[in-house]
Amino acid sequence: MSVSTFHDTAGDDPYKLGRRSKRGDGGDTGHGGGGDGGDQSTGHGVGGPASKYIVVGYGFWIFLLSDIIMFSAFFAAYAVLGGKYAGGPTGRELFELDRVALETGVLLASSFTCGLANVAFNNRNVLWTEIGLLVTGLLGAGFLLLEVTEFIGMVAKGAGPGRSAFLSAFFATVGLHGLHVTAGLLWLGTMMAQVLVKGFRPNIQRRLLCFNLFWHALDIIWVALFTVVYLMGAGA
Repeated sequence: MSVSTFHDTAGDDPYKLGRRSKRGDGGDTGHGGGGDGGDQSTGHGVGGPASKYIVVGYGFWIFLLSDIIMFSAFFAAYAVLGGKYAGGPTGRELFELDRVALETGVLLASSFTCGLANVAFNNRNVLWTEIGLLVTGLLGAGFLLLEVTEFIGMVAKGAGPGRSAFLSAFFATVGLHGLHVTAGLLWLGTMMAQVLVKGFRPNIQRRLLCFNLFWHALDIIWVALFTVVYLMGAGA
């Protein structure tokens, strides 16, 4: 192969950074056309079998359902133990709803920027993909910082997880969500590096889809935590 032929082939690389997707190349995410290509399906079966993008997204939702089942067990434990104060402080005395509202706003904003990053990736814009992911990571880190300072403040007041069954259930349930956010931030950093190094490959697109689903699921779980643990706990 001559040098000129090599450069011509490289110039047609569909995964090159900055190259917009065209109908029919590997960036399409619809049904049919050999798995990763083809037009978007109409939803009536005319597109043929589902693409790998659709299958991976569906499979990851099933995984998330198993994760939600685990959270449901922690919610159930909190529902049973939430009123067992053992003479210690209650949620009304401990919870600072202004701080928790700020945590909620920060996490919901990170979900919005995460979605924008995915839109930028689908439009093959590496700059805005990286900016969206970076802002998502900063907001997620800010959420974790607020949560950790809340835990430290409660322990400093003598309201650690060993003080009562209520506090044990609180730290376990909220802490489990915090661990998931931490894992998500590590995953996010990996995705930023992969987008920069590997570009807009279909497998990177599928991984970013899974990360988006994971991050949005954490938002849904946090809304439940905010309602059941904090709002109902502060009003108990």
